[in-house]
Formats: sequence, structure tokens, C-alpha cells
Amino acid sequence: MATLVAFHAHPDDEVLLTGGTLARAAAEGHRVVIVAATDGHMDAVPPRGAPRLAELRAAAGVLGAHRVVHLGYADSGHGKDLYPDPADRPRLVRADTQEAAGRLADVLRQERADLLLGYDRNGGYGHRDHVKVHEIGRRAFASGAVPRLLEGTVPRETAARLARALREDATRLERMFLPRAEITHAVNVRRYAALKQRALAEHRSQTGGKLPGTLLGLPVPLFRALLGREWFSEVGRPRRP
Repeated sequence: MATLVAFHAHPDDEVLLTGGTLARAAAEGHRVVIVAATDGHMDAVPPRGAPRLAELRAAAGVLGAHRVVHLGYADSGHGKDLYPDPADRPRLVRADTQEAAGRLADVLRQERADLLLGYDRNGGYGHRDHVKVHEIGRRAFASGAVPRLLEGTVPRETAARLARALREDATRLERMFLPRAEITHAVNVRRYAALKQRALAEHRSQTGGKLPGTLLGLPVPLFRALLGREWFSEVGRPRRP
């Protein structure tokens, strides 16, 4: 049994980018830990706790994950404006990268992790918190806290086809994710597509968004066809010729 730690920016990212891989790893007997850098909230956390972290724990249960950890940061939002930090915690993009990497490395060492999942250098679609997760993951890996780092991504060519299928603008994907030549691992998760869709549904606060709403409305066979494979680029592994 190996231990896999998946490091994500916000609750629901764990499903969209790696949900099938996490479900497959858990089903095959491996220990799965999800680390969320932020709680997904822009303001102070309510006294009863962050609702999106509760959704994350529910989604993690669907996927079969064994532990969920929040690193302690707030969502940085996106767009041109960066708002002041909430009174109770800093926004991720303002966090000291070394300090945040130390928090992640502590979890990796506690878990004796064999594998860390992070984000590609573009932060996938470019959200500033996703880029920060890439930087933190790289720093934690460089510290020797984990022997392998695979960065979750999508081949740009595939992302463009998916965008067109969902009637989204595909031209903006040209500088997002990674070209197919940089992909080192393609994981078949078709058997776990229904679990992935169920886990996404647990993020109830986000299902009104266009992408989650569209994906949840798909029949499972179509969801499986569109999202039945997940991709990674392993740091330190030679790229395809």
C-alpha cells in the first residue's frame, strides 16, 4: 500500500482534476490524503466552520479518501483586484511560499507519502491560487519530503476539444495547461466516472457555476467519455520525444 497526497487550491478542484485518480487509488488499497491550500472562501469563516470545507470532506468520502487537511489560507479570488486579507487568515497568493511549503512538507512527512500530486507550471487554467499551488508543491518536493511529484494537467489539445463540446471559447486555452508532448502519465478512470460525478455533486455551493452545472447535468456515459481520463506530468521524468 502506498500513500498518495493530492494538493489542491480550492475545494472542488480535487474532483475536477484528479477525482478519478483518487477514487481509483483508494479502491486499489492505497491511502489517499487531500490537502486544500484554501478553504475556498473570500471572507471570514463563519463560527460554525467553512461550508466549502464541509463539502470537501463529503466529496472526499465519496472518493474514498482517508484524510482531508486545510493548510490555513483564504481564497485569493481572481480578476484584476486582489482584496485585503480576511481578519482570520491570509490569502494564499500573499503567503510566504517557503512557509506554505513547510506546512505541506509536514503533512507529507506525517503521512510518509510516496507520491505528491500538484499542478502544472501554468496552474492549469491560470488562476493565481493554482499557480501558487504549483510553486508550493515544487518547493515541498525539493525539500525531500516526498520522492515523487506528478503535476496534474490536461493536454491543451484535449482541453480545447472539451471546451468546444461544452460550447466554451477554446482560443483562450493556448497558454493554459501543457502541450501533449509534456504529458508523462494518462490515467484511465472511466470505471470511476460515476463516483467522480457524485463527488462533484457534493460541492453544492459551486454547482450553480456554468462548468460544474453542465458536467452534473450530463448522463454518466457522456461524463465518462469526456472525463474518463486524467493526465499528469512527472517532475524529473524525461518528456516524450
